[in-house]
Amino acid sequence: MAAPYPSIAGLIDHTLLRPEATRADILKLCAEALQYGFASVCINPFWVSLAAASLGGSPVKTCTVIGFPLGATTTAAKVAEANIALKDGALELDMVQNVGA
Repeated sequence: MAAPYPSIAGLIDHTLLRPEATRADILKLCAEALQYGFASVCINPFWVSLAAASLGGSPVKTCTVIGFPLGATTTAAKVAEANIALKDGALELDMVQNVGA
């Protein structure tokens, strides 16, 4: 089924950040993003390489979170996490700010 509002779908980040998400869940998320034309899938860093491979060659971007969920990591740790995510195929990064600092 095609997206009834493709211009809206292209603005949505299809997100799954549950810690218990499985490989099958991530592949389903990617398939849904492709089917409906979402802008990106946003997943935990562990799943970036799988999502990037699943979405390769499509306009759907792979996004991940850095410093999730609390943002309470050092800048150096966030930089390292971001570099790994980019190496694994992330095209977008959502950085969590340390609100307690």
